[in-house]
Amino acid sequence: MAVTRAVIDFRRGETPISEAEQQPASYALQLDHVSKSYQLHGEPLKVLDDIQLDIRAGEFVSIVGASGCGKSTLLRLITGLDAQYQGNIVYQGQRISGTSLDRSIVFQEHRLFPWLTVEENILLAFSATDVPQQERHARVKAQIATVGLTGFEKAYPHQISGGMSQRVAIARALVLRPQLLLLDEPFGALDVLTRMKLQHELQRLWEHEGLTTVLVTHDVEEAVFLGDRIVVMTSHPGRIKRIVPVKLPRPRIRSASEFQRIRDDVLSDFI
Repeated sequence: MAVTRAVIDFRRGETPISEAEQQPASYALQLDHVSKSYQLHGEPLKVLDDIQLDIRAGEFVSIVGASGCGKSTLLRLITGLDAQYQGNIVYQGQRISGTSLDRSIVFQEHRLFPWLTVEENILLAFSATDVPQQERHARVKAQIATVGLTGFEKAYPHQISGGMSQRVAIARALVLRPQLLLLDEPFGALDVLTRMKLQHELQRLWEHEGLTTVLVTHDVEEAVFLGDRIVVMTSHPGRIKRIVPVKLPRPRIRSASEFQRIRDDVLSDFI
């Protein structure tokens, strides 16, 4: 199913603006006819088909879809972890051909090293950089404060909760000051209360850092709470079915009638 390329202004209170009114420089990320196949039993298996999407600088885009629709595969392509695909993925005017320090990803598992402290786990992000040691420690200290973990610098992963561990993972992703943050179901393994708390924390960090952000999630309510737009994907192969704008003021109130209307509208694609 072909999907018309859509661009929605993400600023509060603004009305949608047409692509013709946009300038290419306003796009942080462009996915142009992106397709991806794997080999299965000697035959090609298409997992992504003709993905077309433009994301503006500073926008928060949520991607929802059933398991197997290629959401995580799409993030891997944007990150540069997989360069075997058809079409073009253009970030800041350059075709993505590998990983870069200005693009960071946070996975569902925090992937902290158990033998390192909170501070040391975050410092690992600098291992492939030439950032001076003094600046590294200053940035780590500031990032720990930003995610609300001051006082836990010397704690080991087994001494902190799952939610706190995921904050460490987010701090590690942000400490290099990326301009594009990719989130692959970062709160999926957490309990409901912790997940809701971290959703608020992520919204605060997004507003504070001004990052272009792409979130993959199964949680439709999470997608509505955080996203400026929701990209709804179908499976086998993964395609964009539609793009739903979320023009609600922040912070968003989950019990508000318009919030619930948008949530139920997106859910109607799956139930």
